[in-house]
Amino acid sequence: MKSYYLYGLHAVKAALHNPHRICKRILHTKPLNDLDCRDIPTKQVEKEYFNKILPPGAVHQGLVAEVKPLEEPRLEDIAGGGAAGCVVILDQITDPHNVGAILRSCAAFNVKALITQERHMPDSFGLIGKIASGALEHVPIMTVANIAAAIKDLQALNFWVFGLDEQGQDTSSAVGGTKNVAFVMGAEGKGLRPLTKKRCDGLIKINTSTSFSTLNVSNATAIILHEWYKGVNHVGR
Repeated sequence: MKSYYLYGLHAVKAALHNPHRICKRILHTKPLNDLDCRDIPTKQVEKEYFNKILPPGAVHQGLVAEVKPLEEPRLEDIAGGGAAGCVVILDQITDPHNVGAILRSCAAFNVKALITQERHMPDSFGLIGKIASGALEHVPIMTVANIAAAIKDLQALNFWVFGLDEQGQDTSSAVGGTKNVAFVMGAEGKGLRPLTKKRCDGLIKINTSTSFSTLNVSNATAIILHEWYKGVNHVGR
């Protein structure tokens, strides 16, 4: 993947503090002040210049970093280390706002990686980085050719894989103590694909009010990750 632009104070700061991130240059409209740019080339530009290189309406706060993509982990790397681990799998979720919000939740609850399908991965990494508010530097993103195959590989590495589905039989609290787990999140409206459901070890649901049971996928991710994190870390017990 070629280099791309991250923009906004939190996204750029996080990139600069990530030893694994290669920053090619920093573009700014105001003095950098205390921003630590190391030996990275910097250039002050007019605000209008950002209109040429960023998506329309991008909230850049006068700060842009041109960066190289991070190296993707392998499934074996994700499963290693011995400590309890959690992975989030996105099944055809393409909205960068949702992906960015999910990344923030993943970072908050120590998720080891976010897995998505290559042909359904949004190409708006700048917007994802902005929405994620720095979480892009903390949670590795792994793209795979086939979600069902990735689920099978995770299961071979001793991960329990649960799909989130409104028709699920188990409640979200049932996974609270599972040490190695992957949660599969489906696209809004469509939900999980049939083959994805078939590959999962189980389908779970989040108990909500019967008068309004629909949750945004990023909110649902945050809730299920909190249930898992609370269980494995004995938070509030």
